Amino acid sequence: MVNTHWGGVVEDNSFGTHEYFELCRQLGCDTYINGNVGSGTVAEMNEWMEYMTFDGVSPMAKLREENGHKEPWRVKYFGVGNESWGCGGNMDPEYYGCLFKRYNTYCRDYQPNFHTLRVACGPNVDDYHWTREVMDKVKHHADAIALHYYTIPTGNWHHKGSATDYDDDEYISTICKAYRMEELVNNHLAVMQAVKPDSRVKLIVDEWGTWYDVEPGTNPGFLYQLSTMRDAIVAGVTLNIFNKHADRIIMANIAQTVNVLQSVILTDGDKMVKTPTYYVFKMYKEHQENTLVGSYLTTSEIESKNDGNKRFPKLTESASVDENGVIYSTISNASLDEGSQIECQIADTEIKSVRAEIITAPARAKNDFGKDEDVKCEAFSDFEATSDGFVANIPPCSVVKFIINE
Repeated sequence: MVNTHWGGVVEDNSFGTHEYFELCRQLGCDTYINGNVGSGTVAEMNEWMEYMTFDGVSPMAKLREENGHKEPWRVKYFGVGNESWGCGGNMDPEYYGCLFKRYNTYCRDYQPNFHTLRVACGPNVDDYHWTREVMDKVKHHADAIALHYYTIPTGNWHHKGSATDYDDDEYISTICKAYRMEELVNNHLAVMQAVKPDSRVKLIVDEWGTWYDVEPGTNPGFLYQLSTMRDAIVAGVTLNIFNKHADRIIMANIAQTVNVLQSVILTDGDKMVKTPTYYVFKMYKEHQENTLVGSYLTTSEIESKNDGNKRFPKLTESASVDENGVIYSTISNASLDEGSQIECQIADTEIKSVRAEIITAPARAKNDFGKDEDVKCEAFSDFEATSDGFVANIPPCSVVKFIINE
């Protein structure tokens, strides 16, 4: 069939269910499948779940085996519809909420003692009405709802701005708009809490990141864009926000992974580029499965002229501790030209060791094919350990990770 939404080219599904699960196996990552509510049927979704997860004698399990995989897979997350407020059906929230319950009824758990978490289509940006109405319908059925928010420097969908050619004001505006994620998360969680105070339904942010004009000469529907140090700052700011809300945000997916929007890698045949965003994700990976450490930071603010002189924090941070007591603290400095000296104090902790890593470069620095990397992760030494923490000088336009008591 022709992919009428993205690129207008034939989608032959050569990368299908089996290939997806094999990729997840090789990466060691959780699985997240999304079912088609917009133009698909209840029977189709039911049969797909049976195909993927049923362990026994059934038509779909037999077909799975015939296609080369006898054992069932595990689906950790299943999205019942995607962007149903827009390209997924242009639905009203009340209508979608009822459809969710219908489709979800037949999206069964086939494996004993294993529950696939059901994800309802949540809001686009600040559509709090959608959140309220959908939550009211799905509050006893969904495990999470999904928020989508993209950072568009100009705020204009028809001219989003260049991925690599921008002035200082546009850089500042990009970070300002990225920081809006804090406002959106807080407000949507407040609406969810008002509808269902027990906090059982969690929040997923499964589409976020920068969205620029496509690179000249590429298919507009393929959304191919390069990535600079600006994107690394966006990633650091956003991941720190998500960490701070770890009690309610159970998953957050940048969109997309390869060759699309703020991707972590770019490919060209057998060549591959690791983007600045890749290095931030690599830096932050130790936070996964850790316990959030309560933390706060006193910082100055940056003013964005392009956003009505709106202000946002110069520094953002988050911290976690692993099962062995190792503490990880990640800090981003969004300023183009001002460093910051910080003094970190860790309560009730004897400091035995501190080491650090940094990602920093001029804001327009990028990694591209046929050249050495301009943006990468390196050891950082401009700090001094103290009896209860450390003192550090955080350079402008940087993301830094401190590892304490490793």
